[in-house]
Amino acid sequence: MSGRSGPERAAFPDVLDPLTGVRFFLALGVVLFHYQLYWTLPPESAGLLNRSRLGVDVFFILSGFILTHVYLQGDRPLDYRRFLAARFARVYPAHLFILLAMLGLVLAAPMFGVGLEPGRFNPTDFAATLFLVQAWFPRDTLVLWNGPAWSLSAEWFAYLAFPFYAALATRLRVRPWALIAIAAMLFVALDAVYRLQFGRVLPRAEDSMGILRIIPEFLYGVGLYYLGQRWTPSARTAVIGALATTAALLALMQLGADDRIIVVAAGPFILSLALLAKADVRTFLSHPVALFAGEASFALYLVHIPVLMVWRNAAQALAGWSGDYRMGMAELAAMLALTLVAAAAIHVFVEQPSRRWLRKRMASRPSDPVEARRSVHSDQGEPF
Repeated sequence: MSGRSGPERAAFPDVLDPLTGVRFFLALGVVLFHYQLYWTLPPESAGLLNRSRLGVDVFFILSGFILTHVYLQGDRPLDYRRFLAARFARVYPAHLFILLAMLGLVLAAPMFGVGLEPGRFNPTDFAATLFLVQAWFPRDTLVLWNGPAWSLSAEWFAYLAFPFYAALATRLRVRPWALIAIAAMLFVALDAVYRLQFGRVLPRAEDSMGILRIIPEFLYGVGLYYLGQRWTPSARTAVIGALATTAALLALMQLGADDRIIVVAAGPFILSLALLAKADVRTFLSHPVALFAGEASFALYLVHIPVLMVWRNAAQALAGWSGDYRMGMAELAAMLALTLVAAAAIHVFVEQPSRRWLRKRMASRPSDPVEARRSVHSDQGEPF
């Protein structure tokens, strides 16, 4: 990196296009991870796909990075009420829409001869998912109303805890390596606890105490942001850095490296993409199509499991296939196309209008231009 300066002199631009565009590819990786469990490729041919589920961890780091960028600049205090209102308006409409659609599907399933496991879709898990607390407690079973929403539960926990992150960040923003070190120590400690209690490494935490997974990773993103403020790369350096960190992350995933190593490598990857924006380098991630896809990635992440469930049940009912049938590539391509269309429709017709309506209704006093600007720019870092 060329040149160092204080945070104010080396500020990032308001909008970090590469971090918006890359969200689509991260969400698509999670989608393909779930799809590859049902297709005809042998397991050994899908090394990268088996690790693409760790896109969730990349998003947790990204959330800490972006929300620091938007809400923890200068000396203006955080308006916590407006912060939570903006976060709720951003994540809840699509979540509620898809959850209610799942409820309708579960209630309608018997009418179409689709059998459901007894107790699989129960009122307790529905309530936990509705209030986004399904990943806050130990449990032995998965919450199946919409499995991917566990990570949204973890995100909501981080939003509620944001004042604690803000207090720590304010004290240590001139010492970003200290923030990263604290995040690393938290990760090591929580990983040890999780392995002792549940027999799995921390990046495997989902429905059962998935909030432990986001706690250090969100802080990692905070520290990386302040570290990046110190660097002003040339365009050439920024491109080389982005290519190198991307290649390293993909190689580690393909080679089946330890999940925890991949989480560490995700940090430089996020930072390098942000530095592309700082160096004013435009790539395909800044193209309007990539930006729209990134903005719709949250809907894509939430809707892909319901589409998969409906598709496979329909195929079994219409064709008489067994429940464990393997999907061919043509079928997968058709299902993916349907999923992308559904995600785009939910983004345009549910997410966007609901977000605008909620933000207007939840503001009890005249809009503060600075807070309104913060809320809009924070959308670029929403998790999925």
